[in-house]
Amino acid sequence: MTDTGSTRAPSPGPGEAAASPHAQNPERTADPAHLPSLCVQSWYVDGLTPSGPAPFATAIPTRSLDFLEQLPQDRFSCWVRGRSGIVGFGRALRLTAQGPGRFRDLERQWDELRARASVDDRVGLLGSGLLGFSAIAFADGSRAASVVDVPEFVLGRRDGRVWLTHIGAPEADGGRPASPEDFRLTPRPLTAPAVLSAGPGEVSPERYEEIVEQASARLRSPQAGERKVVLARDEVITTDGDIDVRTVVGRLNSAFPSTWTFNVAGLVGATPELLIGVEDGAVHSRVLAGTYRVLEDPSAELAAARAQLSGHKDSIEHSYAIDSLAATLGSVTAELHVDREPHLLQLANVIHLASDAHGRLRTEDDGSALSPFRVAEAVHPTAAVGGAPRDRAFELITELEDMDRGRYAGPVGWVDGYGNGQFGIALRCGQLEERNRIRIFAGAGIMPDSDPASEREETDAKFAPMRAALGVERSGPGAER
Repeated sequence: MTDTGSTRAPSPGPGEAAASPHAQNPERTADPAHLPSLCVQSWYVDGLTPSGPAPFATAIPTRSLDFLEQLPQDRFSCWVRGRSGIVGFGRALRLTAQGPGRFRDLERQWDELRARASVDDRVGLLGSGLLGFSAIAFADGSRAASVVDVPEFVLGRRDGRVWLTHIGAPEADGGRPASPEDFRLTPRPLTAPAVLSAGPGEVSPERYEEIVEQASARLRSPQAGERKVVLARDEVITTDGDIDVRTVVGRLNSAFPSTWTFNVAGLVGATPELLIGVEDGAVHSRVLAGTYRVLEDPSAELAAARAQLSGHKDSIEHSYAIDSLAATLGSVTAELHVDREPHLLQLANVIHLASDAHGRLRTEDDGSALSPFRVAEAVHPTAAVGGAPRDRAFELITELEDMDRGRYAGPVGWVDGYGNGQFGIALRCGQLEERNRIRIFAGAGIMPDSDPASEREETDAKFAPMRAALGVERSGPGAER
């Protein structure tokens, strides 16, 4: 593990992970009734401000590999796209919530925490100042806790600038609060333990085809209240040593630089779908529904993708997603524009139908804008991960899947102390359950004319990015979100 002041606390061992399979770094959870008063400072550390801290042993890393090697092996959080983003080190505290009120519970705790905080932000960029990384369970009844992890230190890079934030807790494990002088990054080589096993989880491939058949038959019924449902399955991968999350994050970021690569509370992955982005009262979102799997070259296959995605199944599926986004996002905005006509989003391994939405959030009675938690609650789950109409589709998911998705397909991202934040949909991801065990997930949108074998093959393709990042198989063009 990297020698930094932010990693003094011992890492959770396999026993702790087994006792709390959906948690990472469980050693310091906040008491909601007694939240601390944090002291937060942000400085530029890119050499242009000599008085700022110096977290790097030598120069600022210019290659992704050089930076990855300076991260702790398991005690970090991140939200990165390409070469920009934020990385948290250690944990000052964790906020938790469960059940139907989890969004509001986290919002209440976060609002109280930021009201108590003393902030000296000399950076003023999106993501500086007080910040927390959040992962929220997909279902109301999930056993997985929804969390906000507040790191001790944050390194950020945006618009060519690099900054460091220190979030001081009232006390630390050594009896002395961590300080910027404690924060030093020391490179350690990335590791890639051999895979011992990779196989079905709670929903086997055979069981998946059975529930797809049941779902499509239900959707064909004249009495059906559902028009589309998204069903998922899981796989479990174990290795002969600790999974080096840095390696997984690095492989995903390299293979999919236009997606958001994340590691929050042991949920690691890369998503192309931004659920909501909130900045200074403005909100934007991107909905994806309909997928063409690239065979060789995405640029050369645009005509084939256009022909497939204009077909009945994909165009109808996308229309459900647009209608759902317009209705849910419209409930929290004072003004909203949604692209009714989709465009093609070209990625390295897939081409999607995509539509964008942007608007202004409505304000609370006191004049403040709605928080990212409130906006995420309004739009989750989207038709892309739940179905349409979403309440009926959710009931069908619960009935047929018989699996706790945990944080898979839930909101994942970050919030700051100014009311801003980003939440992606936790797709193309896995949840660490032990230090050498991870459960990965994939799903597909089921329509009345869905073929069970084809839908199972689609989930196989969607497993490919995480399988490749974990060393199970090589990444190929067929790997999709």
